[in-house]
Amino acid sequence: MRQLRFLQAMNEAYHQAMGADESVMIIGEDIRGGIRGETKGLHGAFGDLRVLDTPISEAAFTGFATGAALAGLRPIVQFQVPSLIYVAFDQLVNQAAKMRLMLGGQANLPITYTLMVSGSRGGNAGQHSDNPYPYLLHAGFKVVCPSNAYDAKGLMIQAIREDDPVVFIASAMSLPQKGPVPEEIYAVPFGCGDVKREGSDVTVIAIGHLVPEALAVAERLAQEKNISVEVWDPRSLLPLDREGLLKSVKKTGRVVIYDDTNRTCGFAAELSAIIGELAFSSLKAPIKRVTRADVPMPFNLALEAAVLPKPQQLEDAILAVRSYAHV
Repeated sequence: MRQLRFLQAMNEAYHQAMGADESVMIIGEDIRGGIRGETKGLHGAFGDLRVLDTPISEAAFTGFATGAALAGLRPIVQFQVPSLIYVAFDQLVNQAAKMRLMLGGQANLPITYTLMVSGSRGGNAGQHSDNPYPYLLHAGFKVVCPSNAYDAKGLMIQAIREDDPVVFIASAMSLPQKGPVPEEIYAVPFGCGDVKREGSDVTVIAIGHLVPEALAVAERLAQEKNISVEVWDPRSLLPLDREGLLKSVKKTGRVVIYDDTNRTCGFAAELSAIIGELAFSSLKAPIKRVTRADVPMPFNLALEAAVLPKPQQLEDAILAVRSYAHV
């Protein structure tokens, strides 16, 4: 099978979705230029009315998309930096996320919000390094966070087909990754996690760009210490595949959660609570979380590295739960 980078898979998903459905449009800043590659060729293929460059006003074009969705279109709204959603929070949280329920189901809001270069990517400091998906989960948005090119294309196609607002997290460290991607159009259903590596001793739940890191740590521990690590990727954060999550947890009885959001009220905290509530009797050791620290991201590279979750921390956590013994 041919290999595509994450960005190329996104681009193909955009082209195929827009080609299949004339109601799909895309708006945002610098969309027509396609500088990064994910929107390359869209303007030439679909024209001015379906590929719109907007002024630098996230609140305005986010609200515009809500109106377009109510009028029967399927907008894709692209944010060039995740923290730019904060200036559009009233339109997102108070309007788009609530409107279908406030209207008693009389209207759909099929909007896909793409958050590009999410997370830290080396010295971009506090305003360009956020992974804001816990905020959006709390607001009730469907949220997907693919870890590879195959999932990126399939989840994007599914997001565009949904009749609810969906947030697509494009992790900065995932964008250059390359993997096999089918040429035909396909969708990855929401609420279906994926076992990226089978194992029997410890379950590692990894999110987004941390999945490849978890796989590398798992392989190293298998070779060096004969520890069998299962790596489970939720792919869809909401709806969450609770059945798949609990199946892996009950299989191994030991859990480490590897997530690049804050420790306090981050996604790892929610996963830990779910496991504690629904699979406590299956646990052989306390749940470990390896997360981002509860501070804004520093500009200094050494301090940034201290804030972020790291493979060595993951390895230490796996060894800790593997060796845990009830006293």
